[in-house]
Amino acid sequence: MKHVFVVEDGHAEQKMIEALLKQAGFQVTTSSSVDEAWDKLQTIPPPDLFVLDIVMPGKSGLELCRTIREDDNLKEVPIVFCSSKSEEFDRFWALRQGAQAYLVKPYAPKELLDTVYQHVK
Repeated sequence: MKHVFVVEDGHAEQKMIEALLKQAGFQVTTSSSVDEAWDKLQTIPPPDLFVLDIVMPGKSGLELCRTIREDDNLKEVPIVFCSSKSEEFDRFWALRQGAQAYLVKPYAPKELLDTVYQHVK
């Protein structure tokens, strides 16, 4: 079973993503902050894909993306950003930091699933 790690501070959105991915047959780990996510990542095998929000309290999803790309165990894991930031520069910058895809909220559940299927190893 493929494992997706979701880092999203919005409770309702986190639960929606988790339910959608579980229904599609994925194992899902969730965190509400970058620090919580990093702590969990030290105790579990690397996931097959990350779904990250960008704007969160404390550290941003972009910071987590950079940290993931610098980690030998995680640097090859695909990253999908889901963000309300819709400017082209935001998408460009997220992809430049090492993400494989960038979805703008609100997105259709099918769009998220299609993107996850496209990038999961």
